[in-house]
Amino acid sequence: MLEIKPNVDPVVKQIEEQYPEMTKEFKRIMRLQYETFCRKQSNYGTDNISLGKDLSKPEDRKLSQMGIFFRVNDKVQRIKQLVVLGAADNVNEAIDDTYQDLSVYAIIAQLVKNGKWGK
Repeated sequence: MLEIKPNVDPVVKQIEEQYPEMTKEFKRIMRLQYETFCRKQSNYGTDNISLGKDLSKPEDRKLSQMGIFFRVNDKVQRIKQLVVLGAADNVNEAIDDTYQDLSVYAIIAQLVKNGKWGK
């Protein structure tokens, strides 16, 4: 279970006191993203990102990160169409889902880069 422990960092404490609603909402969103990530992992497994490799070789991690790049680009293009250009949503996917996917892919990229994907 994701647990955000109280932080003794004075800057974190200051920001949490200064912006209590914003920081509480940030933590709530992070929790939802983590739960969604876990549910999707149970559906997809790790091969969709690792392409069936163990990612022990730098070239395999690079290939995996390139795949993530294309997924992220798809999400950025969707945001561009809906938010920047004001295009109609013809797939009925909430923009929040797109933002969430974008955020989670960024974390997945870090997991791959740090050698923690699938471990």
